[in-house]
Amino acid sequence: MTAAFKQFGRIHIPGFLKPASAEMLHRALATEKLWLCSTMGGGQTVDVPVEQLEAFPPDQAMRFLQLAHAEARDGFHYMFDNVRISDLAEQRQPLAAELAAAYAFLNSPAFLDFVRALTGDQRPNFVDAQATRYERGHYLTQHDDLAEGKGRLYAYVLNLTPHWRTDWGGLLNFIDADGHVAEAYSPAWNALNLFRVPQPHAVSCVAPFAGAPRLSITGWVRQIDLSLLPGRAPAPNPFRKTP
Repeated sequence: MTAAFKQFGRIHIPGFLKPASAEMLHRALATEKLWLCSTMGGGQTVDVPVEQLEAFPPDQAMRFLQLAHAEARDGFHYMFDNVRISDLAEQRQPLAAELAAAYAFLNSPAFLDFVRALTGDQRPNFVDAQATRYERGHYLTQHDDLAEGKGRLYAYVLNLTPHWRTDWGGLLNFIDADGHVAEAYSPAWNALNLFRVPQPHAVSCVAPFAGAPRLSITGWVRQIDLSLLPGRAPAPNPFRKTP
């Protein structure tokens, strides 16, 4: 795996968690109530509680989606549901115990040492996290994750949808200098995708006939000043990586 990551700067690792742990996280995401629909309006992030969106009349909900799609035609844009696990954990806000445990695992020596060994990079010392849910019509257009001062070294996606067909969309597409898709990862069950920052990529639009939402935990492996996180509270950690 180390040689493949060194050559391509990205890797797809199937069967990453113990099956019971992956199933527990899937159940937590499937029953989560705190989803926000995140998109952009006029170049700014717009968060709308999903329960509020679900109360829209059908024509208003369709108009909301159409406006987002119109803005997505050119430049960076996105629409998906999320729960900002890191922010909620650091601020000691209500958070499902399973998601708090996942956040603790991602910041545990076991996971950080795994990433350091895989990448040959000793800098990673913190992992942020958000739960993401891509419903029909959701997408993330091309970008490279580079953000000055954020300390982002690697991006990751832990896929938690039990069954997915490639033709449902929601693919993690890596884009080469000619604008072609150099490689694409389907959101396979319990697979970890890890890739170097910066790297042009996108999540293709989920098809209107998709049979399930695309569920995952995503974020960045970072190098930061840990003293900036004085309120970090460890959570129980039932997870381990598969050898």
